[in-house]
Amino acid sequence: MAAARALARKGHAVVLLEAFQQPRPLGSGLLLQPSGLAALRQLGLDAQVIERGARVERLDGRDLRGRLIMDMRYADWRPDAFGIGVHRATLFDVLHDGLEPVGVEVRTGIEVTGFEDPAAPVLIDAAGGRHGPFDLVIAADGSASRLRDLLRPNARAPLYPWGAVWANARDQDGTFAGSLSQRYDRASTMMGVLPIGRGPAGGAELVSFFWSLPVTQMDGFLGGDLSEWRARAVAMWPQAAPIIEQFQDPAAFSRATYRDVQIGRWSQGRFVLIGDAAHGTSPQLGQGANMGLIDAVELADRLGDDIPRSIRGFQASRRRHAGLYQFMSRWLTPMFQSGGWLGPFVRDVFFTPMSKAPGGRQMAARVLTGTLRLGRTPKALRP
Repeated sequence: MAAARALARKGHAVVLLEAFQQPRPLGSGLLLQPSGLAALRQLGLDAQVIERGARVERLDGRDLRGRLIMDMRYADWRPDAFGIGVHRATLFDVLHDGLEPVGVEVRTGIEVTGFEDPAAPVLIDAAGGRHGPFDLVIAADGSASRLRDLLRPNARAPLYPWGAVWANARDQDGTFAGSLSQRYDRASTMMGVLPIGRGPAGGAELVSFFWSLPVTQMDGFLGGDLSEWRARAVAMWPQAAPIIEQFQDPAAFSRATYRDVQIGRWSQGRFVLIGDAAHGTSPQLGQGANMGLIDAVELADRLGDDIPRSIRGFQASRRRHAGLYQFMSRWLTPMFQSGGWLGPFVRDVFFTPMSKAPGGRQMAARVLTGTLRLGRTPKALRP
């Protein structure tokens, strides 16, 4: 949707094909970084999202003894910097409501199962219908992309063995306002609370709660009784008890799995992948939605008469950013989501001292804000 709006605002005729009969958001909450907010600014939507979300000023991660492991503050990058925690449905509504005013044609219930001629792409749906030819096709169907399989059949996108379950709850006393708070028991257990504002329906201030676990255990968690889990989680993080005790039914949770996308080129002819379909990775740096928004805006900005050349320039630029975060996420994953001891040992011993070294806090803040990049950031996307 972000790419559709960005292109339509540039004067292009845009058709958005949606697989669901009724478009809907998936998931719970997410954290928009200054980099993603800069992309929303270019879409003319940043003020709406900021108003509906919750301001986040730091990441606070501790072990079960309360020892500070992660202490990352936006002010170490810029004094007035912040992130925005937001309900996924809120971001979805803002983007979806932004399509009609700029003339995007939305076709729902279209499941694309094939395509012809990447030089003048025609998309084929599950019912045999044909759509196109188009001057450009953009696939933005996530890390488990089926369109990627059509375009780049040799791409690798293995599932990470660990994922998370997410649910929303009320934070009546504002205990978790202003920070993304996390608790770690080595790397085998991680949970966190993210303020996300009032949600699409308004009402009380909400937080998103997540619990990390192996993918193989998700069905058991989502299909079982939560009483033992609640007791365990409260014992590990007593301050979060008012949040955890709200979860009486596993149906409150949604599952999140992640893939390590390794694809080579993101395009063929006039067919290009963006977002998690092109560079999905683990959630350790929390940049997935932000990278997708940046992809959308930068692709629209770079698109010229020579479309294949424009796509190549887009990919070269975005790889210097998204590729860097992919690399760092792979490196960090065993430290936060694994059954081993070495990764969390390295994390606990070195992360806090590193953040106190000269320049350490500033570098950590650049990583957090999504502004670390190899090469220059396009002017329009500078926070």
